Amino acid sequence: MAFPTRRSCRAWGVVRLPTYFRVVSTKRQHVAPLCRAFFARPAADVAKDLIGATLLVDTVGGLVVETEAYDHEDPASHSYVGRTARNASMFGPPGHAYIYRSYGLHWCLNFVCGAEPLGSAVLIRALKPTVGIDLMRQRRGGVGLRLLCSGPGRLSQALGVTGTLDGQPLDQPPFSVLPCATEVPVISGPRIGITRGAETPWRFGLTGSVFLSRRFA
Repeated sequence: MAFPTRRSCRAWGVVRLPTYFRVVSTKRQHVAPLCRAFFARPAADVAKDLIGATLLVDTVGGLVVETEAYDHEDPASHSYVGRTARNASMFGPPGHAYIYRSYGLHWCLNFVCGAEPLGSAVLIRALKPTVGIDLMRQRRGGVGLRLLCSGPGRLSQALGVTGTLDGQPLDQPPFSVLPCATEVPVISGPRIGITRGAETPWRFGLTGSVFLSRRFA
């Protein structure tokens, strides 16, 4: 994976570096969160490299197993029609949250990426729950483990994500995005639930995961 350099992370004012996989404590191993430079890359690259990363919101979360990329030149992207009050955060700096409500019902969590102010983002579609499972079950009405975070609306409900977090930086509380320290098998294919740009293979998933929102063909 071609991750940004230590210098590029410092350009964002990130203190805890020096690499994406470093140990910051000799007494207790702790991996530093991804810095904003990680997100300052093309949406498809970020979406693929997020597979296997750990996403926490107030210490509740799990492993990212499914993502979708949306580029500023993509007819399926919210940014394709230009900046509006609803999608303003998508045009902000990379490494921030873009949260919108789908069909007026479900909150959807996206990570802004690419260069500002083009308007690119990665939709987080599914997680494998690992932390705070009891709280997630309470929020989701007691559903089984496999369905807790299987789908963008479900995972936002499980993690307690709402529009109040729109525009918040991903390297500060309540968010924490930790890198995957090992290579994982990633599969790609067409995105789900869109009519324009449907042929673009910008949906990425952890190969063989039972926590995907939908199987890959």
